[in-house]
Amino acid sequence: MAARGPAAGAGARPRLDLQFLQRFLQIQKVLFPSWSSQNALMFLTLLFVALLEQLVIYQVGLIPSQYYGVLGNKDLDGFKTLTFLAVMLIVLNSMLKSFDQFTCNLLYVSWRKDLTEHLHHLYFQGRVYYTLNVLRDDVDNPDQRISQDVERFCRQLSSMASKLIISPFTLIYYTYQCFQSTGWLGPVSIFGYFILGTLVNKTLMGPIVAKLVQQEKLEGDFRFKHMQIRVNAESAAFFQSWARGAHKDRSQAAETPSDPEGADVQGALAVHGVYGDLSPTELSTLVSKNAFVCIYLISCFTRLIDLSSTLSDVAGYTHRIGELQETLLDMSLKLQGGEILDESEWNMDRAPGWPAAEPADTAFLLQRVSVCAPSSHKPLIKDLSLKISEGQSLLITGNTGTGKSSLLRVLGGLWASTQGSVQMLTDFGPHGVLFLPQKPFFTDGTLREQVIYPLKEIYPDSGSTDDERILRFLELAGLSSLVTRTEGLDKQVDWNWYDVLSPGEMQRLSFARLFYLQPKYAVLDEATSALTEEVESELYRIGQQLGLTFISVGHRHSLEKFHSLVLKLYGEGRWELSRIKVE
Repeated sequence: MAARGPAAGAGARPRLDLQFLQRFLQIQKVLFPSWSSQNALMFLTLLFVALLEQLVIYQVGLIPSQYYGVLGNKDLDGFKTLTFLAVMLIVLNSMLKSFDQFTCNLLYVSWRKDLTEHLHHLYFQGRVYYTLNVLRDDVDNPDQRISQDVERFCRQLSSMASKLIISPFTLIYYTYQCFQSTGWLGPVSIFGYFILGTLVNKTLMGPIVAKLVQQEKLEGDFRFKHMQIRVNAESAAFFQSWARGAHKDRSQAAETPSDPEGADVQGALAVHGVYGDLSPTELSTLVSKNAFVCIYLISCFTRLIDLSSTLSDVAGYTHRIGELQETLLDMSLKLQGGEILDESEWNMDRAPGWPAAEPADTAFLLQRVSVCAPSSHKPLIKDLSLKISEGQSLLITGNTGTGKSSLLRVLGGLWASTQGSVQMLTDFGPHGVLFLPQKPFFTDGTLREQVIYPLKEIYPDSGSTDDERILRFLELAGLSSLVTRTEGLDKQVDWNWYDVLSPGEMQRLSFARLFYLQPKYAVLDEATSALTEEVESELYRIGQQLGLTFISVGHRHSLEKFHSLVLKLYGEGRWELSRIKVE
């Protein structure tokens, strides 16, 4: 099991720095896996369209200066030709803008799909999601980062894409045109003005990136608190609780205000020159052309500075997604090395003293195992040796906090023992070892899918012809009426199973699932706590008839008759294992 510790880069204040660049490039490797990938081809298409659009814009921008020429020369045919050309260029420009936006939207969808699938692959590898959500606290709200932050990152990046990729070309081209028209004075004055503006924006953007990262954390906490209220609405209502949350307004990036007076001054400087040899018509044409070139160069810089707000958003999401990606990749590497999950160690590293081969009917072997909570060094269980075999059901009892559920987590590979050897000789799964928690897990879908879970995920065609078995086990679990409520096994329901079923019905349904799957071993963590002793006894009796071996956590003495061994936990590492006498 991976130890708790800071993720890569944790604790550093997010900013526009080398770490941002590294994380951004790591994300780009996911978005553009190769030059021949779909995303790369779409990006090249976007670059081509953006370049073509700029060529058309340049031609449109020259039309006013050309009008000075044809009007000054009173050229009617030239006027008609120029007007037709202007209309065609404007229509073409509109079409290119639409195609540009369409390509950006395609990139957004494809980027979000690829990045989400990449993070999901790492997140659901082994039990990484459990470790990240339960055993570590250095990466907040991983679910929000995968769902919400990825969406916003891809949307903001796609909105910037066409502007960013074309900016170097437009800046170089219009700087050259401006220099040709005005000499060095025009480009230098424009560059000086906007370099100053960029430095001011860089100074203002730094704190905003850190604030956005903090805001997204608070947004995730705020949403999570609402989810808790929704899931536990009834309990909260009984306690007359009210949900309270704080929502901080988003800090906005400082935008450079438009400066029409400054633009006029730069325009005057840019077009300043001596043109004494030109006619009034030629002079008007040249002045109009120079004005367009200089103003468009100013416009290119202005658009870049206007993107500062979007860039601060992208930087904040980059840090949050990048931190999660680094953590998941680190945990994935440890998983491959056997450091996170313990099943490989169970099957490979046998404790000294155990026989070279154990009987096939043995599920777990524990030798001198000690258990502590992940964030504590205080022992819950100390030096426990135990063998769990088929037909030898085990009952685990003890007061709250003595380590009952903790022992099950060690058996299930969710926690690592602090010392000793834990070996699992029967596979997890629907036909090997099946865990039933106190609050069962249900998926979206039909009643059939709840009963046969997780077989549908493993075998998509399973459960399609065994209606009689499903109905029989639902009846044995006392849920015949549920078939009527759902209007059959395969009726798609639009409700949440947790909202419509009582705690007792949820536990009955989990037993119907247990009866249907019929694993060799059933690990029950107070799985009958919401049921009466009579119902509990009936469900255990049916399980015995089906040949199940139970490993149960419970408090009722009535459970003893369904078990062969009882393990009593007293806390502070003390325990007692004894055989239950059959009366």
